[in-house]
Amino acid sequence: MNARPARSMVVDSHNDTIVGLLRRGGESLAGPDAPARPNPEGAIAFTRSPLDSTAPPIQLNLPKLRAAGIDVAYFAVDVTRARNNHLSYALDGIGWFLEEVAAHSDQIAIATNIGEIHRANTDGKIAAVLAVENSEVLERSLSVLSALYRLGVRSLTLTWSYRTWAADGEQASHSGGGLTDFGRDLVAKLNELGMLVDISHISDAGFWDVIEASSGPVIGTHNCCRALCEHGRNLTDDQIRALAATGGVVGVTFVEPFVHPTAPTLDLLLDHIQHLADIGGIDCVGLGSDFDGGGELLPDATHFPRIAAGLSERGWSDGDLENLLGLNHLRVFAAVCG
Repeated sequence: MNARPARSMVVDSHNDTIVGLLRRGGESLAGPDAPARPNPEGAIAFTRSPLDSTAPPIQLNLPKLRAAGIDVAYFAVDVTRARNNHLSYALDGIGWFLEEVAAHSDQIAIATNIGEIHRANTDGKIAAVLAVENSEVLERSLSVLSALYRLGVRSLTLTWSYRTWAADGEQASHSGGGLTDFGRDLVAKLNELGMLVDISHISDAGFWDVIEASSGPVIGTHNCCRALCEHGRNLTDDQIRALAATGGVVGVTFVEPFVHPTAPTLDLLLDHIQHLADIGGIDCVGLGSDFDGGGELLPDATHFPRIAAGLSERGWSDGDLENLLGLNHLRVFAAVCG
């Protein structure tokens, strides 16, 4: 089943595992048999309903990352549901995760630049990139962005699907709203600091404003193709071309409604990957599962090799698979984050 080229690195550009573990009582990143790290008074545990024993297992943790051959994972905290508590919610999740990484430092390390990713790989560790989903975390302060950068955050999703201070999300696309003045300042600050600008969830008008405003590559950490599935979270062919022209990359996601409205399959997911490569070129395609946040087309991370196997059967070369699996994401990370 494993058609991964022998020398390739594998990158997953989006998961929601931090919140998923906290909602499972602080289940360890090392797996459910390792000692838990409960945080019952933290913002996430207090705000979100806990998941009981009937909940499906976590989709991504250290044993599953290793079984999948994933070398780099972007761990995001989505602050959308915090409602007037965005920053403390993010810090709660990031702080808890940093303690987990410290407890399992023989297996995982935070990476803030490409050198740290390669060092982790050389040391046999998973590289974790910290991300925040939804710029409401900033509470309209670019100084907060600078503080998050110092904590190690290297990727920011500008919106969720609703309207934010920075821009309209895709569910507000009917308004025609794009980036606000604050949103333009935010994109400029992300470029200045060396942080990834993530357009996942943004409105169509906002997308085009970001393309115009950003001086560096733009990414979509978890998206699919609107030509194959009419959903506001998916990118049009013109958007794919424009994002690719920035030198950016799209992480194709495993969220079922983005793959097909009624009958998503692995083959249809592979169709989205192929379409992105056909429209934007092989250099703009990556993987962004959205595990533990809706990416349920594959049961968990251990099924990652099925993607490479399926594309190999379709005639993809080892070189193209290497680009898809990780080299494209790594190229953009190096260009933006150093």
